[in-house]
Amino acid sequence: MAKMVRTTCAFCSEGEAGSVMYIATERNIAAHQDCLLFSSGFVESEDHNPENLEIRFDVSSVLKELRRGKRLACSFCRKKGATVGCEERTCRRSYHFFCALCDDAAVETDEVNGVYRVFCPKHDPGNRTNRYDAANKKRRRTLTSPTITEEMSTEETAEENSLRILKRKNDRHKVRIDFVRKCKQAGLLDDIFEEMLDTLHLAQEKLMDDNTSEREYEETVMALFDCGLFENILTNIYSGTEEKIQKLLENRKRLDHKIELLQDLKEVILSTPENRASTSSTASE
Repeated sequence: MAKMVRTTCAFCSEGEAGSVMYIATERNIAAHQDCLLFSSGFVESEDHNPENLEIRFDVSSVLKELRRGKRLACSFCRKKGATVGCEERTCRRSYHFFCALCDDAAVETDEVNGVYRVFCPKHDPGNRTNRYDAANKKRRRTLTSPTITEEMSTEETAEENSLRILKRKNDRHKVRIDFVRKCKQAGLLDDIFEEMLDTLHLAQEKLMDDNTSEREYEETVMALFDCGLFENILTNIYSGTEEKIQKLLENRKRLDHKIELLQDLKEVILSTPENRASTSSTASE
């Protein structure tokens, strides 16, 4: 008698539910369609055809992508297997597909052209330039090799998906808060902040040193922006600078007004008969 077997996605960190699952029974591989389509490494599949919804994926390219993901940690859950990268060329953020949704990443889908892209919250489509042209799009090619075929699908409402994402976010926040509390109880907070200050001082030295290589300079800058602290400080400095500029402009207006009054007073003084006579006698002498 045939038996039902519980199958989880090879790309997801915790076997998340998804809309469509592809299974290669002979290799014991299963993966969500979105996890395959949005992976940064090239996962070959048949070109999209609206009249044929049974897209197939190349098994060998899927295995290759899984091996690549073992070296990548997710920017959201910190677990390995993060094959979905931000499309911003200089960004090093990688995700599991579901973790990208939890982190409010922007997802772009163009089924007609076979384009599937993800942008982290810092590089969402509303802020990026037009350099993501057709030449940079990820296309899915037609296959001639063994493929993963669609064998199982699950239905999930948008409301259920939103609730799951919200739960993951809350769980992540609780883990972080509990971790910091445990560090405080163990007396490690001072050591942690000292390490952070040492790291920042090292970054400052690299950026100030003219002998720092271009690659190291770029990596240091990106690390500062990725942690979020640098950008927040810049925002605060910008706000403080704007406030100082406004105060200086107000002082300048007051000074300009005083100068005008003094100029008027000077003209009035010089225009009196006594001053005119004094000026004439001085000139004749």
